[in-house]
Amino acid sequence: MSKGFKMLEKGQFREAQVFFNQVLQDFPNNKTAKLCYARATGLNDNPRLAKNMFVDLLDEYPNDFEIKLNYAESLLWNKEFQQAKEYYEKLLGSQPNSFPAVLGYSNTLSNLKLYDQAIIYINKALELEPNNANALTSKKYIHLGYSDSLVKNQKTQAAINTLNEVNKLIKEDTELLQVLANTYLISEKIDSAFITYKRINKTRTDSIISLNGIALVQHLKNQDKKALKTASKSLSLITSNIEPNTVARTHERYVQALIWNSKYKKASDKIEMLLNDYGNENWILALRATNNVYKSNFKSSIKDYDKILNNDSLSFDGNLGKANSLKALGLYQQAYLKGIQTLDIFNQQKDVTKFLKNIDKSFTPYLNIKPSYSFDNGENEAYSSQLTLKVPMSAKWELLADYTYRNTSNDLLSTTATAHSFQLGSKYTIIPKIDLKGLLGVINTNSENTNQSQVVTNLSLNINALKLQSLSLGYQRTLESFNAALLDRQLIQNNYYVNYNLSTNFNLGWFTQYYYTSQNDNNTRNLLFTSLYYNIFKKPVLKAGVNYQYISFKNQVPTTYFSPSSFNAVEIFLNLNRDLNSIKINQWYYDINLATGLQVIEDNPSQSTYRVQAKLGYKLSNRAYIDLYGLQSNIASTTTAGFTFTEFGLNLRWYITKRPLFNFSEAKKME
Repeated sequence: MSKGFKMLEKGQFREAQVFFNQVLQDFPNNKTAKLCYARATGLNDNPRLAKNMFVDLLDEYPNDFEIKLNYAESLLWNKEFQQAKEYYEKLLGSQPNSFPAVLGYSNTLSNLKLYDQAIIYINKALELEPNNANALTSKKYIHLGYSDSLVKNQKTQAAINTLNEVNKLIKEDTELLQVLANTYLISEKIDSAFITYKRINKTRTDSIISLNGIALVQHLKNQDKKALKTASKSLSLITSNIEPNTVARTHERYVQALIWNSKYKKASDKIEMLLNDYGNENWILALRATNNVYKSNFKSSIKDYDKILNNDSLSFDGNLGKANSLKALGLYQQAYLKGIQTLDIFNQQKDVTKFLKNIDKSFTPYLNIKPSYSFDNGENEAYSSQLTLKVPMSAKWELLADYTYRNTSNDLLSTTATAHSFQLGSKYTIIPKIDLKGLLGVINTNSENTNQSQVVTNLSLNINALKLQSLSLGYQRTLESFNAALLDRQLIQNNYYVNYNLSTNFNLGWFTQYYYTSQNDNNTRNLLFTSLYYNIFKKPVLKAGVNYQYISFKNQVPTTYFSPSSFNAVEIFLNLNRDLNSIKINQWYYDINLATGLQVIEDNPSQSTYRVQAKLGYKLSNRAYIDLYGLQSNIASTTTAGFTFTEFGLNLRWYITKRPLFNFSEAKKME
């Protein structure tokens, strides 16, 4: 029967089943043939029949330890792990040093996710038979399972330690290194992941797997051009003998790299080719959905995520992808509930938890405190302090409050004035991505010549429902408070304004703002500002562009305030920004804006201008951050000698509670 034994050793279970069945035709009572036939049957995808065969053998040979071992293993094939655990314990009670029993028991404990105990017994098995191939394979998968459980419990360093431990025994195993690299990524140890991916290099398939991983790391390091080059190289290594799953993952990474580099048309063409070759498989649908997300086609992406979930309701990409797209459409309640549903499936999953926390933070009450000091070369000084409070009451509406104190003085003119402004209001979302905001209040001013109160207000309709576009229409009644002289004059301004921003999928953007202002001194003002900019880098954000500003007043009162019949200014600017939302606790964020250009006031000769703005902040916790800012500019000069304005201050935001005041599942009832 040696021929049949070799078939079992080589994994040729169907051939072994046929072989031992023929042996039993000639020798129906041969115990070894019966055992091998049952074993081949079980390993040839018929575990229940095999188990019954072993039961019959045990009836015939009740004290045969080898048959007992095979029966115990058949319990594992049938996923009857608890019964297997109890049976192996009986076997170990009689023969504690039986290698097959110890190995089988360790595998049983692993299947029951009792990894601590499984590791003890697999180590004992390797003490009994050092370097046994089956035991080493079991040790690998026990540690892989253990590391996965640790990652799910957010113990990534412990997971890394256990993977490195088993890697000492099983040198440079491809599957092990892949999991180790992925664990490094989860723990945000990007450089360690890069080094680990480079170690996967034994075969041509390994090289492809390695390059696919390296491309992902390069993307995470904001090296998207390198990532596309690496993904292209990986794709070029594919041959007809490469395993199909590796081929699919390589095509997937290549399309992702195209998307990261904003090559959406090329990505779309590639996705259509893949759909023709593979059909509507979930990984291809996820690529198309991702491509649409990057192009802000969120409704189209949801259709693909729904198809994914129809194919597999437990798909991680489908569940979290749909939640993100719902959020992008302003459907926060639906997005949150989808996130909760996803977390129920993928317990404690890091990305889902972060997604839910981000929505929570968007609707958590906060207090913003902003003290500042400013001065100019006209001897004007101002101390100001602003407190802003936002309290979301549901997913649709929030309460707003604003208090501002401003003290201005001019030593040259010996003037001083103070202003206290208090406003209350709310913002209400009419439909997703369209909201109405209103504030109403009073400003009280006190100077040598006046002590008055005026009504102030701010009303705006904000529309973000258009793809890659935003539009704001508003009215604002304010009191001019730039300096003491203007406060003393009680100059009321009624501002009617429009803001429009257009983004594109090719990094170009355009912002335009128009103000029409009528004042209580019978003067009117037109103000137009427009900016064309280009996004050079994504992280940190680096953009450059050109700004144009036009101002005109109906009446010129230069001795009172800057009021030219025409003012034109053009500047080029460079902006570098590391956004607060892109950093972790105890990290710095910043925003630097440099600009220079020319301004022309009426018929006067052109003057050079400059503008420097900078902000440096620190994220103290998930609930608090602080930044210092400063700016200096000489724009809007009224004298040939030039005009400079300087301001610096502090900005502190504190989220008052840990979570929103409302529950998203109850949001509709509250609205």
